[in-house]
Amino acid sequence: MDPLPPRPVHRRRPRAQRPSPSPGLRPRHDEPMSDDDHLVVFTPSGRRGDVSPGTTVLDAARRLGVDIDSVCGGRGICGRCQVEPMFGEFAKHGITADASHLSPPGTVEADYRGRRPLTEDRRLSCTATIRGDLVVDVPAESQVHRQVIRKDIDQGDIELDPVLVLRLVEFGEGDDLLAALGNQWGLTGLELPPDLDIVADGSSLATVAIRDDSQVVAVWPGLRDRALGVAVDVGSTTLAGHLFDLATGTALATAGTMNPQIRFGEDLMSRVSYVMMNPGGEVELTRAVRESLDELIDQLCEEGGTTRDEILELVLVGNPIMHHLLLGLDPTPLGVAPFTLEISEAVDRTATELDLEVHPAARAHMLPCIAGHVGADTAAVVLATRPHEADRVQLVVDIGTNAEIVLSGHGRTLAASSPTG
Repeated sequence: MDPLPPRPVHRRRPRAQRPSPSPGLRPRHDEPMSDDDHLVVFTPSGRRGDVSPGTTVLDAARRLGVDIDSVCGGRGICGRCQVEPMFGEFAKHGITADASHLSPPGTVEADYRGRRPLTEDRRLSCTATIRGDLVVDVPAESQVHRQVIRKDIDQGDIELDPVLVLRLVEFGEGDDLLAALGNQWGLTGLELPPDLDIVADGSSLATVAIRDDSQVVAVWPGLRDRALGVAVDVGSTTLAGHLFDLATGTALATAGTMNPQIRFGEDLMSRVSYVMMNPGGEVELTRAVRESLDELIDQLCEEGGTTRDEILELVLVGNPIMHHLLLGLDPTPLGVAPFTLEISEAVDRTATELDLEVHPAARAHMLPCIAGHVGADTAAVVLATRPHEADRVQLVVDIGTNAEIVLSGHGRTLAASSPTG
């Protein structure tokens, strides 16, 4: 993979070099392009074109074939047309945008904010007018034809050995919990966090969650028959998640969602470039993927008929750039040779450290990255398919926005990666 070029000094491109609108679309009903027109790029669709100054974002979207929901006729009443304008330097699009490239909020938006929630980073596309080159993200809830991401799961036969188990003990108020666990389960040397809330309800029974046979992490009054875990593949384009019963290994729910980082760049190098060219860009990318992961957990809980506080374990995998951004690490060394990883070993964090709202004692585990652009997702593929244990040469290919290939045989295993789209 070629290294990224040095950070360029941005100059506004001549209109003749502007990229054409998407095929079959007319930028402004076939009107001649003016030097005063502004380039607008919509994500995640990638639709782009030139529009005249003063055009509302909603009108620009309609002209470029971007379906933004609006049921009130553009009067700023329904709030269905919310968009997120992006400010900064977008080398891939040849755009440098700041807040002056969009009209400031007016009375219509102020009135709407007085009635319903509208976050600071969002605008009503029916009232915001374009004053300069702009990148605009259309969130899923504002899309008329939103994408539905479905990921199937194929479970193999494995021997369950969960890191977290539940133990039911007879435990009355005022009793010694550790002594009860020792007497009834033969568990000794357990750690008991000083701030752990131990509650009894008078039933003389309590359910205790124990991690790694060494630490008590949660206690509930009465019988609690399950603790849940989540496994997520944090991909460049989509996030795929699965909800499991830790005791039985049963998959309770499966869900997927678009990775919102796509608005910063469709491919990995574009996102690294965004971080290089925009101070604080890595914070934006980290926040975006963590919020999306948290929303995915919501989907899993809804489909699985459960609540967040039952989730005590998470396993997360992704390519090295997704891995670094999720952890809040600087991805820029991965943009230039020799593509250095800031951290390659397995990582164990509290879910709270990743801004995930699950059980307070939940832990998030990230598999190790292998090297360069061969990440934890490839490590997961190898663990799941075990090509190195086969008695013949095996080739495993993971085709995504970033693709990995693993060749194993004759006592050797080789891996490589390449961008695909």
